[in-house]
Amino acid sequence: MDIREVHGRDLQTVLEEVHFAVVPLGSIEYHGPHSPLGTDVILANGFAERLHPDLKPLIYPVIPYTACPGKTRHYPGTISVSPSIITDYLYEIVDGICQLGIRNVLLLNAHDGNMGISRTVAEAITATYKDASVLLVNWWQMVTMQSAEEAGIFTGTTGRGHGGPYEMSVVKAFRPDLVHVSDSDVDLSANHSLSNLPYVLVEGSPEGWNGYTGHVQQTSLEAGKWIIVEAVTNLHQLLENWLQKPVMKDGGEQLDGKSRVYYGK
Repeated sequence: MDIREVHGRDLQTVLEEVHFAVVPLGSIEYHGPHSPLGTDVILANGFAERLHPDLKPLIYPVIPYTACPGKTRHYPGTISVSPSIITDYLYEIVDGICQLGIRNVLLLNAHDGNMGISRTVAEAITATYKDASVLLVNWWQMVTMQSAEEAGIFTGTTGRGHGGPYEMSVVKAFRPDLVHVSDSDVDLSANHSLSNLPYVLVEGSPEGWNGYTGHVQQTSLEAGKWIIVEAVTNLHQLLENWLQKPVMKDGGEQLDGKSRVYYGK
């Protein structure tokens, strides 16, 4: 259900029916000459709209403006908001949702710059609302590297970089009219990882970068459709597991002996 379509007189009835709120997180950011500036808005909205109604989501409008990294900030069309401002802004939104009595909030993210901000907000919200649960999901992590490689949707590249074929194939599947790779759009190869051990981020302008990265000539409608099906299936399973978790009080004991949501009832 879309919050924008809920009448004031019906709000309480809706709140009694929904299981969680969804806040899609995007950006207005350069994604290469072949891609729309609203790539992350399209992705966040696209996945929010594909949540199954049986999950009882209450979907809020996408947040389009946010902090963008230095490596895209100076490309034309990027609008970057100070991290402190977007952190406060997102906190106020989630706090307003919690004030309605909703305690499950999904932050459905399509922009890597939102990850740190979202975690900060989630930690602040759950400190205020002890029975709240904030789930941060980055859509691109809903498809495993192994499954993508086994499906053979790309050749010689994982394609997961900013503005690359993984991301832009999905945008093409959502909006075929908005992704246009021409013969002049150069395939770029990212530098090798610093280690096979996990690390979070090295910020800066990497090798194989021109406001986007990846072998963009491999962008395809077919790959995008496959990724969407795989991502949505895995996202639904994650949400079902999340909604069935028990509500916990401080100290770890279960609140009232009940689960957070009895899914399907």
